[in-house]
Amino acid sequence: METPVETTRERLLNVAEQRFGEGGYEGTSLRAITVAAAANIAAVNYHFGSKEALLRAAVARAMAPVNAERRRRLDQLETAGAPDPEQLVRAFVEPGLELVLRRGERGAVVARFIGRIAFDPSRRIRELYAAESDPVESRYLGALQRALPGAAPDAVAFGYLNMQGLLALHQSQALAPAPGAEAPGNLAERLVTFLVAAFHHGLGS
Repeated sequence: METPVETTRERLLNVAEQRFGEGGYEGTSLRAITVAAAANIAAVNYHFGSKEALLRAAVARAMAPVNAERRRRLDQLETAGAPDPEQLVRAFVEPGLELVLRRGERGAVVARFIGRIAFDPSRRIRELYAAESDPVESRYLGALQRALPGAAPDAVAFGYLNMQGLLALHQSQALAPAPGAEAPGNLAERLVTFLVAAFHHGLGS
């Protein structure tokens, strides 16, 4: 059974995901979060220390299962040899779609939160997201650069950034599909195919 302290902390994180996802970091007051979480500023200070620390904890929690699966897949690929671009793109994209979708009704909240913070207008918030989203992402970038020796490293980095953005867009669409939209599995396959082609042809490799 959860203790009251654990319940308060989780409630603050849940509300922070929702409110930051809807209004962004600057557009969301700490008071709005505490009121919705039936808590107070003292509780935020006790569990996190500040509004920014609350955001950092929410990002770390939201990304943990995705990063764990991406790390597992990359370790497996690199143990087997030198992965090709398709293997790397698939290992990056599929966890981003599948593990967020498996969160049930909170999946849409998590996807919106991640997308909003990752591309926040504030450079400081984007840097905070990058620092908390896990070093495994830099491993994927390095692996893609090695798998695409014919492309300049900065060109691969540009393609990688666009892959992140396109994935964030489709995460949101997959979690709130329009009538007649394709199944998530089909979406993952089409997205992988498109991105691999972009890396091969768009980067001149």
